[in-house]
Amino acid sequence: MLKARGLLDPTTLDPGFYVGSHEVDIMYCIYSKLTRFKPGSEWGWELEAAEKIEQVDPTHIRFHLKKGIKFTGGHGEMTAKDVKFSFERVIKHNSPVKLDWGPLDHVEIEDDYTGVIVSKAPYVPVWNVALSYAVGHIVSEDAVMKATGDGSSFGLKPPAFSGPYVLAEFKQNQHVLLTRNPEWAGPKPGFDEIQIITINDDKAAERAYLAGDTDFTRISLDSLAAFKSNPPAETKIEEHPSLYYYWIGMNVDHPKLKDINVRKAIQWAINVPQILDAAFAGQAEVATGTVAPGIVGHRDKALVPPEGDLAKAKEFLEKAGVSDLTLTIDCLNESQSSTIAQTVQAQLSQIGITVEIKVQDSGSFWTLGMESEGDRWKEMQLTVMSYSSVPDPYLSTTYFVSEQAGVWNWERFRSKRFDELSAKAVTISDPGERAKLYYEMQDLMEESGAYRFLTYGGNPVMYRTTHTQAATRPDGYPLFLEFKPA
Repeated sequence: MLKARGLLDPTTLDPGFYVGSHEVDIMYCIYSKLTRFKPGSEWGWELEAAEKIEQVDPTHIRFHLKKGIKFTGGHGEMTAKDVKFSFERVIKHNSPVKLDWGPLDHVEIEDDYTGVIVSKAPYVPVWNVALSYAVGHIVSEDAVMKATGDGSSFGLKPPAFSGPYVLAEFKQNQHVLLTRNPEWAGPKPGFDEIQIITINDDKAAERAYLAGDTDFTRISLDSLAAFKSNPPAETKIEEHPSLYYYWIGMNVDHPKLKDINVRKAIQWAINVPQILDAAFAGQAEVATGTVAPGIVGHRDKALVPPEGDLAKAKEFLEKAGVSDLTLTIDCLNESQSSTIAQTVQAQLSQIGITVEIKVQDSGSFWTLGMESEGDRWKEMQLTVMSYSSVPDPYLSTTYFVSEQAGVWNWERFRSKRFDELSAKAVTISDPGERAKLYYEMQDLMEESGAYRFLTYGGNPVMYRTTHTQAATRPDGYPLFLEFKPA
């Protein structure tokens, strides 16, 4: 058995409606995709369920499936019909993550194993955002229709599996257990069982590893130096750049934050290096936006300097005519998020703003800004936010378009120009020209006053060399299918 640390409990195992990367780590093992990310230090993809795939022209991709990929539960062999169903249902049912598919129109079926993915416009991110990541997983049309009646989300109960593993058990706040799929005819995975143990706090995860409870874990940046100078026995430590991005978000529709001068005051009062010293032991770099270094569209610097300026912050507050302002800040119940919130609390007190910290468990936090979950978004003011990404700037920007207000755009930022740039940027293949659009988009986000960009963090991991040869994406995310026993 491989025992690995999981960041959070899954809230769904439906790839068409995923919430976060922690769920995608599981989906990689229990479903199949046309293509998948390669392990190693360089980003790239390789064939998985597809025997062949090619970009015919800017709006058409033809694929040919491998024969013999079976769905469990007697739901038959995977066909092009299942690919069509899997991809189109994300759009049809207005999934919160439908933007991952960009301008997808439909999938044409040529025969049982061949089909063509048709887009309404060129979509450059299709390979890294759609096909090789979450929404690219293929589910059984027969199984999903029987389970749901209309093809909508099946939540935490997959009606069929098509990968090397099946879900054997899920215990909330404990673990997800995966076991070998007896109907899998492809390459044999390295372990009989994978136990993904939910530990949402990095410090707790480090203690669990030292106690021998896990064989693979992410570690905190502020522990990295200590682990490198005195590593645990038979342990390999790897440092990886992160595509995560962290920021303080402000709900522009809340009465207390409607005035842009109030938001600008908060932006300028927040000293980012102080936050990174407190929450990341000074081991993380200052963010210039949502697009990480090394990715097309990464800005050299932000508009508001990292250290801010308290005098300027007070000027904005005076301009707003506001005094005795009290705000709330929501954060996850783990040490990094709460430390960020506490530091912001102290910094804003210097300009006369009182901040109350509201600590939330992951289930409660990740529905805060969603209108579909009730009216809590109306009370939300400041939030400590972080999203994961893949190596394309589209995923780092698309969830801030106007139509996402009340879905994943919790700041409720709306900009017609931003929306236009987002739609145009995915059609441009020239990296230099494409980058210019993403620079402007991040400028627009910052100019709105709704965002204070913090960091991209980092993703160091460690694993027990006596037990496993680990395999990760370039950003340190585990690819459990590629793990091998030592």
